[in-house]
Amino acid sequence: MEISDASADPSPNPKPPAAAPPLGRWLASAWRLILPYWMSEDRWRARGLLALIIGIDMFNTYVGVRLSYWQRDYWDALAERNVAAFWDLMWVYPVIVTFWSISITARTWFFQALEMRWRVWMTDVFLHRWLDDNAYYRIARADSADNPDQRIGEDLRMLSSDSLRLFLGLLANLAALVSYAAIVWNLSGGLAFALGGIAVEIPGYMLWVAVLFALLGTWLLEKIGYPLVRVDYYQQRYEAQFRFLMVRVRENAEQIAFYSGGRAELARLRGAFMAIRENWRRVMDYTKRITLFHEGYIEIGVYLPLLIVGPRYFAGLITLGAVQQLTSSFSRVRIALSWFIFAYKDLALLRSVCLRLIEFEAATKAHEASGIAITQNARPDCLDIHALDLRLPDGEKLARIGELTFKAGERWVIRGHSGAGKSTLLRALAGLWPHGEGEIALPEGKRMFLSQQSYLPIGSLRACLRYPADEHESSADECVEVLRAVRLEHLIGDLDKPDQWDKRLSPGEQQRLAFARVLLHKPDWLFLDESTASLDPANEAAMYRLLQERLPGTGIVSVAHRESVAAYHERALDLNAAGVAASSL
Repeated sequence: MEISDASADPSPNPKPPAAAPPLGRWLASAWRLILPYWMSEDRWRARGLLALIIGIDMFNTYVGVRLSYWQRDYWDALAERNVAAFWDLMWVYPVIVTFWSISITARTWFFQALEMRWRVWMTDVFLHRWLDDNAYYRIARADSADNPDQRIGEDLRMLSSDSLRLFLGLLANLAALVSYAAIVWNLSGGLAFALGGIAVEIPGYMLWVAVLFALLGTWLLEKIGYPLVRVDYYQQRYEAQFRFLMVRVRENAEQIAFYSGGRAELARLRGAFMAIRENWRRVMDYTKRITLFHEGYIEIGVYLPLLIVGPRYFAGLITLGAVQQLTSSFSRVRIALSWFIFAYKDLALLRSVCLRLIEFEAATKAHEASGIAITQNARPDCLDIHALDLRLPDGEKLARIGELTFKAGERWVIRGHSGAGKSTLLRALAGLWPHGEGEIALPEGKRMFLSQQSYLPIGSLRACLRYPADEHESSADECVEVLRAVRLEHLIGDLDKPDQWDKRLSPGEQQRLAFARVLLHKPDWLFLDESTASLDPANEAAMYRLLQERLPGTGIVSVAHRESVAAYHERALDLNAAGVAASSL
């Protein structure tokens, strides 16, 4: 299927990625993300596992060195036709390989255990940061960090896995460098030449060749591949957005089907995928450059020791086994020194992951300055509003409520035209709206807010009834009784059945379920925002009568457009076109 159909692709070209921060600043930020776990309550187990893995890596390096000596002796035995030495070596090799295989298997197991412990700890920390103090609400309202689900689920997994793998890889390469550098130094001998009539000798010259070759390659690769960091950052962003849009289609399948919106959603998804494709071209471009350099670097690295050691062998200065050991050790030294080159793509991806997590962490800590002061009322049975001005995020005036008092047990209805600020007033009373000035003095007691569409978690019906409390805080009999009260008897048999209730229940059933939730929680103050909009008049009347009969001491504030709702309230607050609030009997 051709995805480049212009008629179905409404999206513009994605904007070019912003520049990634300098390496030093990125390392400091990454360290700030990584360090807390290693100083946490789990630090001793984590450090113990890390030390165990490092110890295994050191053992594997030692085994590798012993294997290089075995290879030297093997080739010398072949060259000398020494049958006895050959068979001795054939018994030694299985022992070396057995120990190596066991240690590698153990290392894999311990690495996976440490990786998961780290991920569990970080996931818990970031979930708390996201869900505590309404950070998730502020982020969603301000759109300050896209796709928190990906950052917590995918980016944290990559941070724990890749940073651990790269760090241990660096240590293993350093150990290999020290071990094999000694072999290269001893076998390569000295390079003697005359420079301006002065005799110069460079001991262990092949080691210096490996060092210079690796440093030059590292510098060139950073110059070639640096933009890949920001390109990977945007690739993750576009992939997450594409998945998000597909989830939206799945969650709203019925509404889309009623509108016959399949083609519109197809165009939207194609547009989102075009952003992936356009950025992928950048990924391909930089990957092409890095791969070309990488392959050339490897082949030249293989060629160099063969070129250099050949004349020494023909001069009789080195045996065939020593040639094999020297070229192999030179390769190990070059690989160890080239860790940055071989790990560059992984490092670039890790840098983009860290950038996303740093952004997300900053978004969870960001608090909007609010001119609306939320205080505890000295009068515990009153909710007082003092000189409250509600504004839109751009500063435009929305509504003004001068001095107003809601008393415990009173029933108020808030009326006004659409956009007058009725729902915004409830958000301000809940402490969710920072835009404006004034003071709200909250009463004592439990407060509960019901929106037009109440949230129903995926799980049992009992969990939906008790949300956000634990589902086992109410007995089955209590849950059955409130379901009967709100006319949902047909759901009693499914009380402990897990389901996606917001998809199974009609809007009217969901609103009645919300009233059942209120009856179980028994709040002292109840705020209803169009909470009966999907109910017929008979069910609406039944729900408000339930509140009057079972919660007579609960203060109720309702936002509604229907005139019929006023009949169940004692007082009214009208927000007129000028945004001025006035109370009336």
